[in-house]
Amino acid sequence: MRIDDDRRYRAVSSKDARFDGVFFTAVTSTGIYCRPSCPARTPLRRNVRFYATAAAAHDAGFRACRRCRPDAVPGSPEWDMRTDTVGRAMRLIREGVVESDGVPGLAGRLGYSARHVHRMLVDEVGAGPLAIARSNRAHHARILLETTDVPVTDVAFAAGFSSVRQFNDTLRTVYDATPSGLRVSARRRGRRTPRTSSSARIELRLAVRRPFAHGPLLDFLAARAVPGLETVREGTYARTLRLPHGPGVVALAPADDHVQCVLELSDLRDTMAAVARCRSMLDLDADPVAVDEVLGADPLLGDRVRATPGIRVPGHVDGYELAVRAVVGQQVSVAGARTTLARIVGAHGAVLDPEAHPLAAAYALTHVFPEPGVLAAVDPAALGMPRSRASTVAGLADAVAVGKLDIGPSADRAALRAQLLELRGIGPWTADYVLMRAAGDPDVLLATDLVIRRRLDALLVRTGAADPATRWSPWRSYAAMHLWRLPDTSTTERHS
Repeated sequence: MRIDDDRRYRAVSSKDARFDGVFFTAVTSTGIYCRPSCPARTPLRRNVRFYATAAAAHDAGFRACRRCRPDAVPGSPEWDMRTDTVGRAMRLIREGVVESDGVPGLAGRLGYSARHVHRMLVDEVGAGPLAIARSNRAHHARILLETTDVPVTDVAFAAGFSSVRQFNDTLRTVYDATPSGLRVSARRRGRRTPRTSSSARIELRLAVRRPFAHGPLLDFLAARAVPGLETVREGTYARTLRLPHGPGVVALAPADDHVQCVLELSDLRDTMAAVARCRSMLDLDADPVAVDEVLGADPLLGDRVRATPGIRVPGHVDGYELAVRAVVGQQVSVAGARTTLARIVGAHGAVLDPEAHPLAAAYALTHVFPEPGVLAAVDPAALGMPRSRASTVAGLADAVAVGKLDIGPSADRAALRAQLLELRGIGPWTADYVLMRAAGDPDVLLATDLVIRRRLDALLVRTGAADPATRWSPWRSYAAMHLWRLPDTSTTERHS
């Protein structure tokens, strides 16, 4: 998203919501920063400063606008597209690595010194890793304050703050309000609905960029839903979660301009991780306008894109689980893979207590996906599939369990693909599919997928056009989603 300040100011003047989260607008005369679409009067150009992140605006001494709530916007799609160190760092920080491992842990994951990582982030986004993480913590703390009755002190530690004093100081800096003040204001606005539960339940709205084709997204997930683990019911996708501090359950109900999210967590410290995974699952930080501009201009896909604008690439809440599912689904139908996976989950996954997780009981969710160590220790013959493929599942689970394989949005995509291909039984289709859905790579065509190849060949024969693989870049994953949706009843699809 390399745009100059003149274009940014035009976006602010026209209240263009497409740029919400791409940059932030700070006004020197008020000391406030906003999203580009803020409904307030457009400030004079000479009083405006632009920042790549909310954290950079905080560090420059600006506080968040109470009217447009700039922290509640979709994340910048730049961080999902970029494969360099800064892009990976931003994804790792979003996943909560600074809270769990500190800046040294973040730097270690990136292969650089902490000082070098700090310098790169300051140069690129205007704030270091601690400042970016602090901004994220403030946002999640506000969610907990406004949507739960959890004591303020517990909210501080659940959001990742190391002390109550740090928590109070940060909220004053970011929101110009105390924690209790934010909670009282939310009650006055009618935003807070107290709930009583044996586990922590949080209800929030996840922001999206429009257009948002949520119907095809739910159809894709419904076709692959594993009984007991996930379900799609009446426009809501619900599933269990394997989180750092215990199991959780989520119900996601997409609408045209947001996703209603209900989280039920064993431990509130998992709030940030759960929200980040849900956003990745539904590809909520994508830039649909940029994608559709490229694919919509293509003679092969243009009609499909105009018929279904805002298509998303389904991600996943757990890269390890997605990789296992991809291996199980090799050379079998979607229905066959669901049956095998349901058997594996039922036999080796942890059982959820319905009294502790009433949301799971409401959606007939019974198990969490098996831990890597558990699946690695299972006799391949007991997995109910050809032994060679079962051995691949066990080898994959073992690689994850011992830390040899890190599968997720923050992974080094090129290195992850190479590591996957080194595992016996994993070929290019499986590796690319994992990159597409688990690592969030927007530019994977899946050229070896039989369904995509067949449908693409049919388009080329009908139109006489040249192979469009290059001109669809950098959005070939989205092109793949359009190709998958083309009618073709003669091909049996693999579980994907």
